[in-house]
Amino acid sequence: MERKDEAEEAKSKVSVIETWLRKHRLLYVGATRHPFIHSIRDGSVDISSFKRWLEQDYIFVRAFVPFVATVLLKAWKESFDATDMDVILSGMASLNDEFAWFNKEASKWGVSLTNVAPQKANLDYCRFLESLMSSEVEYTVAITAFWAIETVYQDSFAHCLEDGSNTPEELRDTCQRWGNDGFGQYCRALQSIAEHHLEKASDDVRKRTEAAVLDVLEYEVAFWNMSQGDT
Repeated sequence: MERKDEAEEAKSKVSVIETWLRKHRLLYVGATRHPFIHSIRDGSVDISSFKRWLEQDYIFVRAFVPFVATVLLKAWKESFDATDMDVILSGMASLNDEFAWFNKEASKWGVSLTNVAPQKANLDYCRFLESLMSSEVEYTVAITAFWAIETVYQDSFAHCLEDGSNTPEELRDTCQRWGNDGFGQYCRALQSIAEHHLEKASDDVRKRTEAAVLDVLEYEVAFWNMSQGDT
């Protein structure tokens, strides 16, 4: 009976990240079901907004690469599980393909990716990434922020591929890039890593990690707003 009770308790236990997602549900929904995403899903998206997103996201990804490199370095130094590096490396490997994808999409839409000026929301987000690269930022904070960044895109673009969506055919490749099942599995692997480290983290580290996740969600909302032309 005691073992059964323990099993039931473990089954019903809510993870740290799930607790945060429930606690900050409105902000998470704001980041993953933003009007810009809805406009793609229902087919009403302004193509000029999509092109603005494409230009600005290309700049963001260029800043994202060194951030991921520092997460990998932190994993090497601080992680208690060697397989963390395998997961992070798989994400880094896909970034090269991502740059090729951006160049292909830019050519398709007649967008120049050279000499694009980053807008304020993008600059702010990139500065946040840079702050996470500091050696003083714990691996737990960085890997969880990494998970949040990737998951917002996965959840957002997967929504545009669901049954009943009217996503324009010419935008389905964009949605498939981040909304596919394989990327979803990758995000769940990152979440599992983050959860394992959060379970062992001090209350202080957990508080800083939660704050970083909230920052990610707020920066994502601002990024979508920027893409729509809001200042």
